[in-house]
Amino acid sequence: MKAGDKMTQLTEEILHQVITSRPENSHKGTFGRAVLVGGNAQYGGAILMSAEACIKSGAGLTTVITAEKNHGPLHTRLPEAMALDFSETALIHEVLKNADIILIGPGLGLDKDALILLKRILKNQRQDQWLIIDGSAITLFSDAQLSLNYPAQTVFTPHQAEWERLSGLDFIHQTDENNRSKQVLLGAKIVLKSHRTTIYDEAVAYYHNPLGNPGMATGGMGDTLAGMIAGFLAQFEKNTDTIGAAVYLHSLIGDELAKENYVVLPTAISNAIPHYMKKYADERK
Repeated sequence: MKAGDKMTQLTEEILHQVITSRPENSHKGTFGRAVLVGGNAQYGGAILMSAEACIKSGAGLTTVITAEKNHGPLHTRLPEAMALDFSETALIHEVLKNADIILIGPGLGLDKDALILLKRILKNQRQDQWLIIDGSAITLFSDAQLSLNYPAQTVFTPHQAEWERLSGLDFIHQTDENNRSKQVLLGAKIVLKSHRTTIYDEAVAYYHNPLGNPGMATGGMGDTLAGMIAGFLAQFEKNTDTIGAAVYLHSLIGDELAKENYVVLPTAISNAIPHYMKKYADERK
């Protein structure tokens, strides 16, 4: 995709461009270390869905920092994931330091401890480390008027109400021109979720995703997308095309499932990710 000021519509080509076959001589470290932070005692399902999408998108190593009561369900559903409790400060520091990708926000909550953890992650982010800020972490960031050390390596994934808090734009003023202006001020990449998700970044005015359907209007769909973005960035090139591929594949799978299902569950999308990634990797050969 070329830089410019016009809308670029995502197509299947983005999947052929980004999703590659795995090298013969590879190991789990080859495909990146992702650390997911979220899931307080009330909202454990959100971080579980993010973790499932991240793992099934192909991240080599996935660690989940979440409330201790979520560890049992996490290990039962995803034995591939490693888990840490919010209280394990020293271990959390070490895991975050070694991460390639950090996703914070799904089910995190809005309490003081969540804000402290977000501030810590923002402060310690390395220049070569990508950060995805989702869900309640967007609200915390907005309300506390926090700032980014490395905006070019940061991705916000707001729905329209979260974008209003982050940008100051109410729904009626969330035009492409206004959204683009606010994105430039932030410097971070914005994945603005709606029935037709749009990605704003520095290089291209915006990428428009033409896919998606009403069956995907289900709790956890955004958590799943955030996990997919984390999984893609962990193993592929760290750029907006990779983010676009995750966004497009998420909706493409949703559209395929909607052909035979009235409601599309986020977990059904996650279950289908490996199949579709194999399909597009093979077609690229």
